[in-house]
Amino acid sequence: MLFNSYTNAELTLSNRIVMAPMTRCRADHRDAVPNDLIVEHYRQRASAGLIISEGVPVSDRARGYLNTPALWNEAQAAGWKQVTEAVHAAGGKMFAQIWHCGRVAHAALHADGSAPAGASNKPAATQTMVPDANGKPAPTDCGQPEALSLQEIQGVIAEFAHSAKLAMLAGFDGVEIHGANGYLLDQFRCPAVNNRNDAYGGSLANRYRLLLEVVDAVATEVGPQRISVRQSPYGRGNGMIVDPEPMKTYPWLARELNQREIGFLHIYCQTADWIHDAGHSLMPALRDNFHAGIIACGGFKKVAACEAILERGHADLIAFGKPFISNPDLVERLRQDVPLAKWDTPTFYAGGAKGYTDYPTL
Repeated sequence: MLFNSYTNAELTLSNRIVMAPMTRCRADHRDAVPNDLIVEHYRQRASAGLIISEGVPVSDRARGYLNTPALWNEAQAAGWKQVTEAVHAAGGKMFAQIWHCGRVAHAALHADGSAPAGASNKPAATQTMVPDANGKPAPTDCGQPEALSLQEIQGVIAEFAHSAKLAMLAGFDGVEIHGANGYLLDQFRCPAVNNRNDAYGGSLANRYRLLLEVVDAVATEVGPQRISVRQSPYGRGNGMIVDPEPMKTYPWLARELNQREIGFLHIYCQTADWIHDAGHSLMPALRDNFHAGIIACGGFKKVAACEAILERGHADLIAFGKPFISNPDLVERLRQDVPLAKWDTPTFYAGGAKGYTDYPTL
């Protein structure tokens, strides 16, 4: 099943292997335009049925890390067009993961020195990378966020829609809305972070209101079938706590997305345990409520584990993260059942070609 094609109303993917989004910090922070190195990186991995790009900030204030390529202006879209053309020429499909880091940020990353934006003014108990005196990445505690006003929230929705429009101009086959891993849209979901008493806080529907308004705005630009929404149930990343009612929260969202005929729901298991447990109740509950493509991500390395969750019907596609870093020909390696090359962790965010475009193929 893993090597079979997958089709929905708008897309046909050559196989069910997805390259997961991974921040790699290879752009120039000053303009955030994708460069030739980024073009080559994605071209090498185009045998995946679908590539989901690294998170691309939808505005300058959406940035949370140094040197991430973005998608809020035409110059950035032109840079990404070079990427998508290379991927398409190699036979692949590609989504842009549109992203707002929210409170996982620092004023030093923003051109106007603005504070991080948040659902509330609660800071994130994590670090980010800011430029040191020489412009090199330096680990720093995230800054004090400012809670978004209602007017600013409408601005964020418009930024996501504009970024999605640019993604289509750049030749992407669709977009993924990053609603996971403790970033802005996930911050609104989390009752431990979101202490608002307006229409965007309190009840589950209110805490998911921003995400769903972003989905609706993006759908007007790209169509619902070309949208993926990423979630990270039970996730603790970037200072989050586990959702207190996961069996209520995530099936509720799945049902809302299903009613909107969204093409993909991308589930990332940060701990790589429950998603592989056939007896765990969340994935079947998501399937009961979402009838389009479910992407499962987290700890998949062997074909057997992929086939097992596909055969259970709990997922339709399997996303690989780190294995794609060090195995540009991961699809073929999985097909031949040969050992995977090991990744070099110190080069993940180091810049340059080393550990980025220099991994050999079979």
